[in-house]
Amino acid sequence: MRRHQTVQAVMTKDPVTVGPGTPFKDIAELLAERAISAVPVVDEAGVPVGVVSEADLLTKTQYQDRGEPLSRFAGPRRRREWEKARACTAAELMSPHPMTIGPDTTLPTAARELARAGVRRLLVVGDGGRLIGVLARRDLLSPFLRQDEEILAEVREQVLRRALWLRPTDVDVTVEDGVVTLTGTVERRSEADIAVRLTHAVPGVVAVVDKLDHNWDDIAAGKLGAGNL
Repeated sequence: MRRHQTVQAVMTKDPVTVGPGTPFKDIAELLAERAISAVPVVDEAGVPVGVVSEADLLTKTQYQDRGEPLSRFAGPRRRREWEKARACTAAELMSPHPMTIGPDTTLPTAARELARAGVRRLLVVGDGGRLIGVLARRDLLSPFLRQDEEILAEVREQVLRRALWLRPTDVDVTVEDGVVTLTGTVERRSEADIAVRLTHAVPGVVAVVDKLDHNWDDIAAGKLGAGNL
């Protein structure tokens, strides 16, 4: 069964891009027209080399009333802001070395990468490192837009029938606002544990309420048997 959705399923495909030589004004107009907060910068081969964000553009306004150069005691961060404030092209404005990810990366892995790096987006690259998509934080929420009926059908078909070979009468499944409740009795405790774990992995599931019972605790029996070896 499908365990987790991948980046490819939710990313923005064929995103708008600019080249290193794109002028400041063109970038500002592009962000406004497309209602986006950043744009990837790609080279002639389509490989991402940086990202220009609204924050990068706003440094020009931030330092607009500062005609004189910065003090020689200014730190690296202030100097970089000053440089961006005087920038005229994407190459001068962009944050270089953007974080990239592959299209087959699972959404949980991508979410951890975003959190670890503290960034708002990851650039998705394919063969040859070419840009094929952009994954933003909001894209990771798209699985939770699935309808309860769709989640219900997947739990019944993919988890219970295909993965565990259970009969429809063995386990009752209900879904409300993404919360799945499993009720019924299965033969072994391990089957109940697997049912809960696989249901958690179904895209769009917010939580799982485990009301499953079992006829035989094979997990405890296995531990007891191992202890007698």
